[in-house]
Amino acid sequence: MSPPLEPDEVIPPSAQRSPIKAPGDTANERDATAKIVARWLDELLQIPGTKFKIGLDPLIAFIPGIGDFLSSSVSAVVILESVRKGVALSVIFRMGLNMVINALLDAIPGIGPFFSAFFKSNSRNLMLLQRWQEGEHQAVKRSSHIVLLCVVVLFCLCLALALLVWSAYMWALMKLLTPQLV
Repeated sequence: MSPPLEPDEVIPPSAQRSPIKAPGDTANERDATAKIVARWLDELLQIPGTKFKIGLDPLIAFIPGIGDFLSSSVSAVVILESVRKGVALSVIFRMGLNMVINALLDAIPGIGPFFSAFFKSNSRNLMLLQRWQEGEHQAVKRSSHIVLLCVVVLFCLCLALALLVWSAYMWALMKLLTPQLV
């Protein structure tokens, strides 16, 4: 009985790569995907008489529950493309923050989608990806660090305010419940 064949013996190294490429396999096609997503969700329709454009994101946000889920799911494509391109983690977090802000705006009943139409999170994320690909790595990382630092500071301030309000509430409650010493 002969010893088992090694994979290189069965398939020569030059034949291991298929000449047929899957759709979206080239860099240009992946860039096109991110551009299409940003265009459809943020700038598909121009409002007559203005230069302002809206996309499907604020329109489908009017569908309760499902609209936000669909919009966020499709928006994730731009972030996935950024991960594939090797964009820095701080920039990916900033893109995620843009998505979260957009979802929070969409969640405001009635008027949220109007704010979302102005925020355009997908176009912001596409711009970050394009700037990264153009070689502006340090500038994009620096601005992302600043934005993330501001978010952390804002979160800490909100937490401190909540603790202050809770402390004031507990103090007032204790004053009401303890008997007054005369």
